[in-house]
Amino acid sequence: MLIVDGHEDIAWNMLSFDRDYSLPLAEIRERERDTDIPERNGTAMLAWDAWVRGRVGVVFATLFATPVRKQLRPWEKRRYKDAEQAHRLYAQNLDAYHRLLENHPDKFRMLLTHADLQDVVSRWEEKPVRPQLGMVILMEGADGVRNPSELPMWYERGVRIVGPAWMATRYAGGTREPGPYTSEGWDLLEAMADLGMTLDISHLAEEAVLQSLERYPGTIIASHSNPRTLLPNSTFLDRHLTDEAIMGLAERGGVMGIVIGNRFLKDGWRVSDGRAAVTLDDVVMHIDHVCQLVGSAEHVGIGSDLDGGYGLELVPQDLDSVADLRFIGPALRRRGFSQEDAEAVLGGNWLRLLRKILPES
Repeated sequence: MLIVDGHEDIAWNMLSFDRDYSLPLAEIRERERDTDIPERNGTAMLAWDAWVRGRVGVVFATLFATPVRKQLRPWEKRRYKDAEQAHRLYAQNLDAYHRLLENHPDKFRMLLTHADLQDVVSRWEEKPVRPQLGMVILMEGADGVRNPSELPMWYERGVRIVGPAWMATRYAGGTREPGPYTSEGWDLLEAMADLGMTLDISHLAEEAVLQSLERYPGTIIASHSNPRTLLPNSTFLDRHLTDEAIMGLAERGGVMGIVIGNRFLKDGWRVSDGRAAVTLDDVVMHIDHVCQLVGSAEHVGIGSDLDGGYGLELVPQDLDSVADLRFIGPALRRRGFSQEDAEAVLGGNWLRLLRKILPES
């Protein structure tokens, strides 16, 4: 069984904290132990040996930067005030992935085509295993696209999935900044559709989510979102998907990745409650809600968001690293999921979708 994670902020961590994810996890943690990085971003959970140990073979690796007006962390340096600055920062994210692949071609591979995906999957199925982490590039927030006409350049360099908003962008309303698509946003969607790119509705404002489901002709996903119904008191209420949106996503054949952060798993959870207050059963509760709502296990997966602004301190007590995502499988089986459905949630659903969206060549 191969695990697929629909959202990991790898480049942002490499550029913000000089993390070298080709190293073992223990070494990354030791390097950062006497720094302020754990306080800023939590204890690291991603690393080469952890991906291998957990059979995490494919991840959606993000491009991300923060708009100046919504700076969440006083130490954050990777911020932009306009499209030109956003373009530069997002391009630096993509450059970081290309350097990582150039420096460690045996460990990392950008998934551009169906053939790339199949080769990576085959490596994990061989005996002995020849593990390689396949990366599907996801642009989180589209302000880095100065004009929809330049989208082919991003596609050529590896971007296959675009989320138009994080908070609001020039293209659409986003988390805590509601609103529909702008005229530029519709132009962006048209350019995406022409290229066969996948639309990520995570972080889009509700109005834009519903517009996407109604009007975008291509494939739609929610790379890292949880059911809003289970989080009625969340301070990030519009960060989660309504049941209406979840059903619409399933009707469109999409997949929704469940976030592993505690505040997105247990309603009202606070840091003072401690890790022990949240377990993998809470992860399963979110997965099960989606399955019960849409009538199958075909439209939900994992979108951990690990190392994306939080680390070990803010995840369920059952997890020490990305390697432990595999323990979600036994937790699903205890809840009554079949082995087939558990494997679909852990990776099969994302793999099915990737085989659909990645071009043959």
